[in-house]
Amino acid sequence: MTTATNAAAATNAGATAGGSAAGTVAQPWWKFGHVWMVIAGPAIVVVAGTATAWLAVRQPDPVVAEDYYRQGIEINRTLARERARAGMEPAMKARNHAATPQQDQPR
Repeated sequence: MTTATNAAAATNAGATAGGSAAGTVAQPWWKFGHVWMVIAGPAIVVVAGTATAWLAVRQPDPVVAEDYYRQGIEINRTLARERARAGMEPAMKARNHAATPQQDQPR
């Protein structure tokens, strides 16, 4: 009798492990991990798209100025003046010290 009981137990174990026996009940779809992997990809894309749209609406790009070219030239001129001034700084200090009387120069 134990042999028949073991055989029945083995048959039931095979049926619950994924076999298709007449006495088994199918699990619901949400209990399978691969289903959630298939759903996760599009769900992540929807969330990322919504976040991107929200950022685009909340922080729009600034409009380019009508005179952007002239403003760029002015910026370049200012930078050129600053570079020229920075390059002449040691010469300006030396010239100022040469014009300073001897008793007022730092020791």
